[in-house]
Amino acid sequence: MTFRRSLALIVVGTLVGVACTRASTTPPVSSPTVPAASPSPSPVSLVAQAPKPDPVLPNGTFVARSNTEWLTIWRGPSVEAGKRYAFPTKNPVGQDLEFLVAKTARDESGGAWLRILLPIRPNGAAGWVRMGAVTVHKVEQRIVVDLSDKTLRYYREGQLEHDFSVGIGRPETPTATGTFFVWAQVPQASPSGPYGVFALGLSGFSPVLKDWPGGGRMAIHGTAYAGDRGLAVSHGCVRVYNDDMVDLRRVPLGTPVVIKR
Repeated sequence: MTFRRSLALIVVGTLVGVACTRASTTPPVSSPTVPAASPSPSPVSLVAQAPKPDPVLPNGTFVARSNTEWLTIWRGPSVEAGKRYAFPTKNPVGQDLEFLVAKTARDESGGAWLRILLPIRPNGAAGWVRMGAVTVHKVEQRIVVDLSDKTLRYYREGQLEHDFSVGIGRPETPTATGTFFVWAQVPQASPSGPYGVFALGLSGFSPVLKDWPGGGRMAIHGTAYAGDRGLAVSHGCVRVYNDDMVDLRRVPLGTPVVIKR
């Protein structure tokens, strides 16, 4: 095995199979590993509108990128709610995280707040950030995985661009359902490797593989085996045949991924 291939496998193992590691020695306010469980936002409306007539964001789906290396997560949409912890804002290969915005609010003084999904257990974990701490932009892409018919559909500006037959988790290691987002983009050294030509690490985790390396983070990744399409064959990841996965290489970080049954 060459050094380059060894390094590539280490990197993808970190991103796809291993939970987020810290890129800095700066101590967090408190541990980011045990937030209170929160229900996933509705797949129909990823961004709830703030009360009129003073909305925080217009209609649409938005992602937020931190303006600093560590992002302060608050317990609620006000300073009085208290800080929960400081969250690292880069994935293990140095890509800036784009957090999916789930809700908006204003505090008593009119300050704007965003509730963002967090790429940690439990699935659906979220926290509040100040609007001024992040840069927000609208996202026009969306991935919908239907486990019942084993398909992945990619939409851009509301239009269906790709519709693929995919492999999903086996009954004993099912693919989790809910609303997630793309957490990492990971090119691969060999198309015949375990993750095919490319992998998109997701913010969500396997519901059963908690002792898997890194906690069992899910991914959408390539496979060299056309026979994986339309079957329940994985440990929870979504397997996309390499020829199809090439079309997903440019899916941006933060893209919402709705997995439904």
